[in-house]
Amino acid sequence: MKALDDIVARARSDPRHVVLAEGEDPRIVEGALRAIREGVARVTLVGNAEKVARLVQAEGDDPAALGIEDPGRSPRMEAYVREYHALRRHRGIDEAAAEQAMREPLRFAAMMVRRGEADGAVGGAVATTAETVRAALHIIGKAGDSRLVSSFFMMMLCEPYHARKGAFVFADCGLVVEPDAADLGAIAIASARSFAALTGAEPRVAMLSFSTGGSAAHERVTKVAEATKLVRQTDPALTIDGELQFDAAFVAAVSASKSPSSPLHGEANVFVFPSLEAGNIGYKIAQRIGGATAIGPILQGLAKPANDLSRGCSADDVFHMIAVTSLQAAATAPSIAPSGALPLKAG
Repeated sequence: MKALDDIVARARSDPRHVVLAEGEDPRIVEGALRAIREGVARVTLVGNAEKVARLVQAEGDDPAALGIEDPGRSPRMEAYVREYHALRRHRGIDEAAAEQAMREPLRFAAMMVRRGEADGAVGGAVATTAETVRAALHIIGKAGDSRLVSSFFMMMLCEPYHARKGAFVFADCGLVVEPDAADLGAIAIASARSFAALTGAEPRVAMLSFSTGGSAAHERVTKVAEATKLVRQTDPALTIDGELQFDAAFVAAVSASKSPSSPLHGEANVFVFPSLEAGNIGYKIAQRIGGATAIGPILQGLAKPANDLSRGCSADDVFHMIAVTSLQAAATAPSIAPSGALPLKAG
């Protein structure tokens, strides 16, 4: 699967330190150990130290191959509690509540990233998306230049029956329910940057609708057209068009018929859906009927990377999300050296 292999190879070229909040889950352990063996990241698992060590040993590996942080015993806890208390005091969080919060693996992992003790975090194999995103927002926070935090899926079309092959971004499929024109524009710009960071290729952005170039008149069509105009004003160098129906954005022959003046020429690789409803339905159809491999939801707009797994994820999904998170971190900041020996084993 070349598109996935390319992402893994890019992550391997500059591996970063990724902390996984759910270290007591066998899928997390298996995916983490593969990430270490293949050299895509340095890894820390959060959880009960004995349980995590037993799972690592059950995979035939030495627990010393990775970092293990047990919130109940960690020497980091005192500093984490102080910082969380200061961060959330205005929300009525006292010191006792701050200590309880920092014992939760998702929040502990997010604090490692906030304090620069890891480059990125992954959760969601056990926790819900709401819990995973809330921890990231409250502790890591939104990037200073971001209007909002949104999400996307990397859709991999790699099978012989796929008419177009490669990696594609679908946004927003997991977070922003009903974006307005300015939100859609922000999602488009963030998604273009994410595509470039993860693939190294030039983004070509399609702003999707049920209309192409004014073929239908409706306020929802107007919203997409306004968002496209805002993006062009903000980033004139970005190749973008909208509003477009999906076929006009994806199929060259349809583009030539429906939108002959489009700069995309039916070769879009970043697809921005007009609502969460449309995006979520669209990616699942591509995955379940179209046979695309979906990686995500991947978060964008945070100060530092933190990503969400599906609760039905496999160890392979965990491995690929670690690679994506490591690659996101490499694209945005200098490497964070982990404390303790976290060796890389090139596989």
